[in-house]
Amino acid sequence: MQQTRQCILQILKDNGTATVDELVKALSSSVGDITAVTVRHHLEILRGDGLVAAPTIRRRTTPGRPQHVYSLTDKALELFPNNYRSLAAQLLFQIKTQLPAHDVNVILEGVADQMASTLPPSDAPLPVRLNQVVEYLSHLGYHARWEVCEEGYMLLTANCPYHHLAQKHDELCLMDMRLVSKLLGGIVPRRVSHMAGGDESCAYLIPEKITQTS
Repeated sequence: MQQTRQCILQILKDNGTATVDELVKALSSSVGDITAVTVRHHLEILRGDGLVAAPTIRRRTTPGRPQHVYSLTDKALELFPNNYRSLAAQLLFQIKTQLPAHDVNVILEGVADQMASTLPPSDAPLPVRLNQVVEYLSHLGYHARWEVCEEGYMLLTANCPYHHLAQKHDELCLMDMRLVSKLLGGIVPRRVSHMAGGDESCAYLIPEKITQTS
C-alpha cells in the first residue's frame, strides 16, 4: 500500500478518530509537507477500499464549521497484527483438556448451530438454497461453490478458515459438517474429500434422495 495511506491508517488506529486537519498535522512528521486536499484524496481511496468509514460530524466547542471525523472500518483493523490464531488454539486446547470429548462436541455443535442461525430458513428449491449457502460460506472465507453430479449435488469448499487448527483438532471438521447440514435445513451430506486429510478441497455430497435431521 502507498506510504501516505499506510500512515493515515496507523494514525487512525493510534487515535481512534481524526479530522483532516489533525491528519495533516500528524503526517507532517512522517511524510513531510502535505495539503488537506491531498489527505482528502487519500481518504477517498481508503474509503473506496472499505478501510475508512464514512465521516461523522464533530461539533466544535468554539465558533466555526463542524468538522468531519474519520475512523477505521473493521476490515482495516484486520490489517494490523493480531493473536486470534494463538488464542483460538489455546482455548480449544483448554476445552479439550478440561472436558470429556462428548461435551467438547456439544460445545462445537452449538457454535455451528449459532453460525447457521444467521442465515434465514428457506423453503426454496435445493439449487436456490445452495446458492445462498455458497454465498454465506464464501463470506466466512470458505471459498465455496456447488455443482451437479451423478448422485445429486456436490458442495465444495476450497479454503478452510482455520486450516492450521483443523490439522490438530479434527473436531472442527465435524463442526463444519454440522454447519453445512444446518445451513441446508437439516439435510445430512456425505463428506467425500477432506482438506485436513490432504485433499484439495472439502466436498460434501448431497444425494437426490436426501436424509434430514433436526
